[in-house]
Amino acid sequence: MAPRNTRRSLFGTVLAAAAIAFIAYPAGAVTTQADRPDPAKGKKIAAEVCAPCHNADGNSVIPSNPKLSGQTAEYIVKQLTDLAKPPGDKTGRENAVMGAFASMIDPADRPNLAAWFSTQPPFPPASPAAAATPEATLGQRIYRAGIPEKAVPACAGCHGPAGAGLPVLYPRIGGQHGEYVEAQLHAFREGTRRNNEAMWNIAFRLSDPEIKALAEYVSGLHPQ
Repeated sequence: MAPRNTRRSLFGTVLAAAAIAFIAYPAGAVTTQADRPDPAKGKKIAAEVCAPCHNADGNSVIPSNPKLSGQTAEYIVKQLTDLAKPPGDKTGRENAVMGAFASMIDPADRPNLAAWFSTQPPFPPASPAAAATPEATLGQRIYRAGIPEKAVPACAGCHGPAGAGLPVLYPRIGGQHGEYVEAQLHAFREGTRRNNEAMWNIAFRLSDPEIKALAEYVSGLHPQ
């Protein structure tokens, strides 16, 4: 039998290890295989529900409908959740068409659908030559440096230099359809889309020409 001091030392080591394990893996935090998003289930939903507007892989070819391939999963889940909220909910996102579709999708399947789209090859630029236009030159300046005199921050600060976004926090916008980006900036500015206070405040300070310029520039970005 080990000496008393040795037993005490071993007991203390076990207690310390248990405490560390409890901190690292608190109750309810352990993720099982069943809890993980299932892209295969998401693929099936995408083919049955989303394909007509966004294509089965999320690479929409309709300028008014966003591309979803390569988008951050967290962002997709949030948008589906906000779109499914009842009309009048100030934290929601109003869209008659998407609201109906989002409401059809079981909340438990939102992560599955998001997992499918997020793992598809990222969408290519919608307008590869956009950087050569005067509007895109203005858009580039706003995207990279903001408009200090109007308290408009640089878009790159949140969405990244090439528009790749930051997972969980900010969506991928580089290469997105310019028409869709422009429509969403208008929606934020006019208050018909209210599910992001920061974007509402930023868009409120942008003029029509600035919004159009930003949308055109963003559509030409090519995130890696």
